[in-house]
Amino acid sequence: MEKYFVIGKIVNTQGVKGELRVIPTTDDISRFELLDFIYIDKNGILDKYEIQNVRYHKQFVLIKLKNVDDMTMAESFKNFEIKIPADMALPLDEGEYYIGDLYSMEVITDLGERLGTVEDIIFTGANDVYVIRNDDNEILIPAIKQCILNIDIKNNKMTVKLLEGLR
Repeated sequence: MEKYFVIGKIVNTQGVKGELRVIPTTDDISRFELLDFIYIDKNGILDKYEIQNVRYHKQFVLIKLKNVDDMTMAESFKNFEIKIPADMALPLDEGEYYIGDLYSMEVITDLGERLGTVEDIIFTGANDVYVIRNDDNEILIPAIKQCILNIDIKNNKMTVKLLEGLR
């Protein structure tokens, strides 16, 4: 089974000619310009689409797909994720990781307490927020240097410092 990375979420249309308004979930939004095609995840079904044009507006990536030529057709993509195969991902530098690698990662505190696993990531304008769940509760931890002390992809473990008020 091939691994895919989420690189954006379609949040709306742009104009009447079928452009998609996308919130990028990748650090380097210029990576959209390097793509000839994308996959759109429609509730677990991946459909491949060729990219006709990419441009930027404010915090959004605007994507025009071939054969999606009007607003009505573009609206059918709203709230779906854009994915690419892992082999199309940009290479990482030392200490970098893909957001998809964080899901199901075990989370422990700097004092050794097991908090649970990363179940979701909330993309805010300022910083991401990791949703950590265990059998008893849910903790929201901001993805900032003061809280995230270490991410060990190889051992699937994240070490965090709980700032006052996070519990």
